[in-house]
Amino acid sequence: MQLNFDTAFDRLIGHEGGYSNHPDDPGGETMWGVTVAVARASGYAGPMRSMPRETAKAIYRAQYWDKVKADSLPFAVAFQVFDAAVNHGNGQAAKFLQRAAGVADDGIIGPKTLAAITARGAASILLLFNAEREQFYTDLKTWPSFGKGWSRRVVANLRYAAGDI
Repeated sequence: MQLNFDTAFDRLIGHEGGYSNHPDDPGGETMWGVTVAVARASGYAGPMRSMPRETAKAIYRAQYWDKVKADSLPFAVAFQVFDAAVNHGNGQAAKFLQRAAGVADDGIIGPKTLAAITARGAASILLLFNAEREQFYTDLKTWPSFGKGWSRRVVANLRYAAGDI
C-alpha cells in the first residue's frame, strides 16, 4: 500500500465518520468531520448532511494537508499532524509538532522544524507529538463530553504510527 494523502484521508474518515450535530461540540454541525464554518469558507453551500465524501476530501487536502506541508514530512509524521490539524486547527497541530521536535513553537512548519524532525527521528517525534496532543485534550473544558473518544483516537493513531515507521 502506498502511504499518501489518500491513505491519510481514509484513516481520518474512520475517526470523523458521517453527520454530527452534538450540542457540546463548539464546531457545531459537521459532515465527514468538516464543520459548517469550514465547509462554507471552502465554497460548499449545500446541506451539511448531503456533503459528498469527495467534497470533504478536497476540503481536507486544501485546508489541512497542504497547509501543514504534509507532503514535506515523513508519512508517519504527516498523518499524525494532518489528523491533529483537522481536530485542533493547523496552528495547534504545528505547535504540537514543533514541541515534539524541540524547536520554538511558532505554529509555522518551516526549515528549522523540518530539520529538527529529521535529526530527532520519526519514532521520538511520534511519541512526543501524541503526548502533547493528549495533554492538550485533557485541558479542554469539553473533556468530560468527548475525552473518551479523543483518547481512543490517539490510541488508534499510535497503532498507525507503529506500522508507519
